[in-house]
Amino acid sequence: MHGNHGDPDYTDVLIIGAGISGIGAAYRIKERNPAMSYRILERRSRIGGTWDLFRYPGIRSDSDIFTLSFPWEPWTRPENVADGEYIREYLTSTAHKHGIDQHMQFDTYVKSAEWDSATDTWTLHAEQDGQERVFRSRFVFFGTGYYSYDDPYTPEFLGIDRFRGEVVHPQFWPDDLDYSGKRVVVIGSGATAISLIPALTEKAAHVTMLQRSPTYMMSMARIDPMVDFIRRVLPRKLSHSVVRVRNAAFHILTYFMFRKAPKFGRKLIRSRAKAALPAGYDVDVHFKPKYDPWDQRMCLILDDDLFNRIKDGRAEVVTDNIDHVDENGIVLKSGGRVDADVIVTATGLQLQALGGIRIVLDDTEIKITDRFVYKEYLLEDVPNMAWCIGYTNASWTLRADMTAKAFAKLLAYMDSRGYTHAYPHRGDAPIAEKPAFDLQAGYIKRAPHALPRSGTRRPWNVRHNYVLDVIDHRFDRIEESMVFGRAPVREPRPA
Repeated sequence: MHGNHGDPDYTDVLIIGAGISGIGAAYRIKERNPAMSYRILERRSRIGGTWDLFRYPGIRSDSDIFTLSFPWEPWTRPENVADGEYIREYLTSTAHKHGIDQHMQFDTYVKSAEWDSATDTWTLHAEQDGQERVFRSRFVFFGTGYYSYDDPYTPEFLGIDRFRGEVVHPQFWPDDLDYSGKRVVVIGSGATAISLIPALTEKAAHVTMLQRSPTYMMSMARIDPMVDFIRRVLPRKLSHSVVRVRNAAFHILTYFMFRKAPKFGRKLIRSRAKAALPAGYDVDVHFKPKYDPWDQRMCLILDDDLFNRIKDGRAEVVTDNIDHVDENGIVLKSGGRVDADVIVTATGLQLQALGGIRIVLDDTEIKITDRFVYKEYLLEDVPNMAWCIGYTNASWTLRADMTAKAFAKLLAYMDSRGYTHAYPHRGDAPIAEKPAFDLQAGYIKRAPHALPRSGTRRPWNVRHNYVLDVIDHRFDRIEESMVFGRAPVREPRPA
């Protein structure tokens, strides 16, 4: 299973993506399988994934940084919620410290992955510096995230081409955008909009958040006194683990409370918003959603920053529908208007599985969205391939690390028994289906079939429940619904 077969482009494992998922996978694979070779192929020029792509002002995590960072590499800065640049720095220094960056190839855009059953080998076709490159491996791990880097979601706004100012999408924030002293309108009310707006108010004359409907928002401290205390009294590694468990437990308990007692949850969120906003503010128009908490993602405000900007008049919220855009701003369905010099379309992501890479099994291209997901990380009848998909209601890394460990364990199991391929097989029995992402969010409703499928029962259920997943991964039988075998030919075919 090891060795390079005399081929310099051959490794045991190819990991696609040098963000949280890819770096985490590299660490766990090497920890469990020290003799295995691996390589990380990254389309961008730097480490970081999401945290390198998004450069807009105020970019930060929308979950606490202790559960977003790796369990095996402590977060050392004081924040409980961290800015994008510090997350990228953490990923870069972590990859360097553990020698993972030595295995990375940047500016390498993987276009297709082709499996050959005769040799149990994946062949990846990529573009690198304008040249075609071919890489081969036994296994492929997709750490490509869940949305398209090239095509964010931007609805058609009638008349936007007549607008005299600048129109910007946060996913492609221009380095040279000067919004000092300007009126900025941010369309949207999700995580991007609410982290962007307080940052924009530092330079802009005025910032308006224009939303069709309200979103649930809860404030959290950027620096948490309890976390600070734990970190002061315990050694670094231990305090990192303790804070991780404490934050994960707090998050899970509040999530369940909101799901089991939605009326209480609505009341609590509303009362906290009301207390933070100016007296007499119309909370119910702008901050009282029609749906229950966690039907869509809950948004995280830091230190009441958005509410404070509304209080001091530097930001305002307008809840209305857009009729059209003219030369000077946005005309609303209600007949009102919002004048603008800059329009920011924080309108969301476009879901995409496996980074849009073509998957071919024995010369037949397959539609990945027709396959069911097994134990949240393998795909039905696709050999030697894992992918990483995070939680919708908790930190991405909680599942990414579980996935990386499960994959590393599978490789060790196969290696010890001389197997060269493994894939989950569902059989012919029909199974009940549900969406892989269990939210009512716009980006999920717009593309219900953009991700592989989920059943409703283990092992084909993509569940968003960290506690149950931890238990399952601890006690799962590795052979359950799996097919293992050996290749008829041991050497890969020449390209």
